[in-house]
Amino acid sequence: MDNVRVDKYLWAIRVYKTRSEATDACSGNKVRVNGAVAKPSKPVKIGDSVEVHKGPAALVYKVLQLSENRMGAQLVPHYAEDLTPEAEKQKLHIPRETIVMHRDKGSGRPTKKERRELDALMDLLD
Repeated sequence: MDNVRVDKYLWAIRVYKTRSEATDACSGNKVRVNGAVAKPSKPVKIGDSVEVHKGPAALVYKVLQLSENRMGAQLVPHYAEDLTPEAEKQKLHIPRETIVMHRDKGSGRPTKKERRELDALMDLLD
């Protein structure tokens, strides 16, 4: 095996829980291989650098071995070296701010306008 699709590799080394999540991340320009944006079918080889933008953090991995099959967490260090700086890893554990809007009890579901305001607030946090 000379190379593996980047979406399969990211799923195999447990960066994403499902292969479809890995594919969506690649399609959404959140994955780079050797500095270039990678589509899901982009092949990765041993020695390549894979950068993944997951939430607010940018995770960096070096490919040590190739695998198309998902593995246990204990085996991941044999297949990928985590080069992510500690500061980036801390960004994954920052608690998200919760927004509380006051609504009178029993007033029902939000109106269309209130829903748009809620969505706008949530977009500001992301």
